[in-house]
Amino acid sequence: MEQTVYLQLEDGTCLTGRHFGAPLEKDVTAEVVFATGMTGYVETLTDPSYCGQMVVQTFPLTGNYGVSPSDFESEGIHMSAYITKEWCSAPSNFRSQMDLDAFLKEQNVPGICGLDTRSLTRRIREKGVMNGRLTAKKPDPSQAGALAGWRLTDAVSRVTCREPYELPAALSRYHVVLWDFGAKKNIIRELHRRDCSLTVVPAKTSASSILALAPDGVMLSNGPGNPQDNDSVIRELSLLCQSSIPIFGICLGHQLLALANGADTEKLKYGHRGANQPVKDLSTGRCYITSQNHGYAVKNNSLPKNAELSFVNLNDGTCEGVRYRDFPGFSVQFHPEACGGPHDTEFLFREFIDLMERRKNLCR
Repeated sequence: MEQTVYLQLEDGTCLTGRHFGAPLEKDVTAEVVFATGMTGYVETLTDPSYCGQMVVQTFPLTGNYGVSPSDFESEGIHMSAYITKEWCSAPSNFRSQMDLDAFLKEQNVPGICGLDTRSLTRRIREKGVMNGRLTAKKPDPSQAGALAGWRLTDAVSRVTCREPYELPAALSRYHVVLWDFGAKKNIIRELHRRDCSLTVVPAKTSASSILALAPDGVMLSNGPGNPQDNDSVIRELSLLCQSSIPIFGICLGHQLLALANGADTEKLKYGHRGANQPVKDLSTGRCYITSQNHGYAVKNNSLPKNAELSFVNLNDGTCEGVRYRDFPGFSVQFHPEACGGPHDTEFLFREFIDLMERRKNLCR
């Protein structure tokens, strides 16, 4: 018999649904966000950037092609709970190794289905991102306001690697340090495709330790949480920017690089999460469709004199990319390594390779 469960939001809204996934042994409190992808739910589930959040899938049916570990963006699920209109109990895909319910059970993540996800998404769009509580007991309306005080802390430390490790490439032309704030596996795949051997280092790594590895370039990964919570990373990154090493930042890495250079960030009303976000390249005027997953953005008018805005979001005009003039660095808010999602901006990896090649030629 299916268990009735409830999703209570901090504005007092209470939605009723059916439980699936891992047992709901205790209440789960997290930030409730929505993702608009029609496919790529396995990548969404395993993206470390969703740490501390409940994710609402706006597409009504989830799980129809099952779960394949080869699609994972990390070793498991980091989100707190999963919300969908309907999950498919009989997936059809020769690659599938389990259904969605079994995967959530394996990862000890509860889910709720059977509720009106369209209404929930519209509420978040109108009122902004809110905290929510997933519970098996009918909530007390008077307790909803207390949810507003919940806050995710130590997000990056929850998902970063614990110790440095090497990921050699078959043909190693460049040595890249990947600064791991919750890196997606496809960043690694894209660098390997371009003959980059990697040293992956934890978020707590110092600039001097990175320089001691003598990298050709440094990749700043995606990750969860408020970028301003990472004081030590920002401090070390500002020191790293004083070197001549090429730096490429993606998502949280983009925000941290901006903060390290004196810019500011802000929380968006409901963020950008999905595979259909349009951005404009200000140098060419060309529009690209991109995959994104972030709740914070760099403030356009806060960029320092050594930086220029390179991409903007065509929906709300927010910063989607920055290039720096006094060191070989650039960053983007979207995911050029998107999987699943559009591959329109993969050329940015080529730009990173070109920066490293240019520096190697100067050092010869």
